[in-house]
Amino acid sequence: MKSWVPGPGEIQPEAKAVAVAAVVKMLQPTETRAVVDVIDAQYGGILSDSASVLVPCRVYSIRANRLISGGTTVDVRLSKSNGSWRVTATHPAQPGAPAASLSAAARQVLASEQITLPPASAADIRSGQVHDSVLTTMLELAKTYRIGISVIRSGHPIDVFGTTRPSDHPKGRAFDTWQINGHAVVSPSTPRSLVTSYMQAAESIGSYNVGGPYQLSGAAYFSDNTHHDHVHAGFRT
Repeated sequence: MKSWVPGPGEIQPEAKAVAVAAVVKMLQPTETRAVVDVIDAQYGGILSDSASVLVPCRVYSIRANRLISGGTTVDVRLSKSNGSWRVTATHPAQPGAPAASLSAAARQVLASEQITLPPASAADIRSGQVHDSVLTTMLELAKTYRIGISVIRSGHPIDVFGTTRPSDHPKGRAFDTWQINGHAVVSPSTPRSLVTSYMQAAESIGSYNVGGPYQLSGAAYFSDNTHHDHVHAGFRT
């Protein structure tokens, strides 16, 4: 299985490389045969001397001659000193127990072949803690795009990184997209028009807060270093 490495277009790629190495080491115990498949590494926040790197991954292990698949998303906190990044904390996702029943939108997202969910995000939906505004937007977007989700609720910082302002993610009112039609948002080879049309579609469907690598015209849009590698869509309810 190919290891994750930072590609072109990354900001502070060393921070992501250090975070991914820490997650692989944490999830790959020596007593169990396991393979950690890192889906992506995106920023939950990046400042000059601190960062949050979100690492969604799948984990495959052999137990009693059976293949067990699972995975999580880890919020890795880092600090920078003397030009080097080091891990200061790791926060694995805590999606919660599966709900007794799910909305029709939740069931449709989980079954969609157009929407690729990492394990923690799928568990978020199964927990019943993701608002239908998020789910119905995903389904509408999936009519036009194949989308790779990186983070929904768990595994994301509680507050917007570097502030005391609550993030919409832990409330189940936001989702991040790292891949559109097989193209990574962070890659310089991904057509700008693909990313901007996706951002505009998310806003037109109902997102009040759309972040990405490009600053678009309109009150709903924003862009910064944190969002150079994914598209964020947030909802009020």
